[in-house]
Amino acid sequence: MTVRVMFVAPAIGDGLRAARFGDDGPPEEAASAAARAAAGALPTPARSLASPSVRCRRTAEALGLPAEPDRRLAELDVGSWRGRTLDEVAAAEPAAVAAWLADPAAAPHGGESVLDLLARVGARLDELAGEAGRLAVVAEPAVVRAAVVHALGLPPAVFWRLDVRPLSVTELSGRAGRWNLRCGWDLAPAAGS
Repeated sequence: MTVRVMFVAPAIGDGLRAARFGDDGPPEEAASAAARAAAGALPTPARSLASPSVRCRRTAEALGLPAEPDRRLAELDVGSWRGRTLDEVAAAEPAAVAAWLADPAAAPHGGESVLDLLARVGARLDELAGEAGRLAVVAEPAVVRAAVVHALGLPPAVFWRLDVRPLSVTELSGRAGRWNLRCGWDLAPAAGS
């Protein structure tokens, strides 16, 4: 049996645009409208999941996906950096940011390390591999990157080198522990929209 997991990055919100750590705000209205216009553009999934963030849940709703919130697919926990922008943290704690970006095991913010995120998302992806058919997962960009790194057995340092655009789809398909990647494509408005 083959499972196809379509990871959909959420519509952009103010926090994502500002590179604000751990922002749980809603998508911007124009981005939500783009998601609504793309509703129906995805192949119909047997089941849908979403990161528990407001941005992911509202994007799933706009896409017409009855997504179940899944805490195992939550955003990277950045501890004390939550609510601050990358620029703010880099100005206040340059050595901590440098260590975090260079060492996947580092968590100078007191939250999760990239290795912790990779393990958490990888374990969930391994569980999903036991399902058949097509799944849609609306997830934060860090979760999508972690899934790709895990599925392809890439070195953890590659995590920071992957870019996931808002309202793009990254598909992993696999069976028997072997995954294939269909690189991200942008959701386009559904025909007739």
